[in-house]
Amino acid sequence: MKIKAKRKHFIRKQENFVCDVCGTQVTGTGYTNHCPNCLWSKHLDEQVPGDRAAACHGLMEPIGVELQKNQYYIVHRCQSCHKITRTRTNSQDSFEKLLKINKQSY
Repeated sequence: MKIKAKRKHFIRKQENFVCDVCGTQVTGTGYTNHCPNCLWSKHLDEQVPGDRAAACHGLMEPIGVELQKNQYYIVHRCQSCHKITRTRTNSQDSFEKLLKINKQSY
């Protein structure tokens, strides 16, 4: 008999924040986890998006862009603990910054 692993669910957190990198005032949608202007993020979640369980709270640098099933993802690396994560892009994200990050990752 197979035992299914318990599925980790996204925890929606609608939070506004000021970007620690560029100072942009960001209005959260409940799915917002990075600045749409500079694309930097902050390491707040550990196991499940929205859990706010990360201890380091380091800045997460956008280091790459990936395409998967017609959806673009920003690859972030925490500057404190070096954890790598992927985050979906959205229509508010700076397309110019996405292109620049994509170009730098090659």
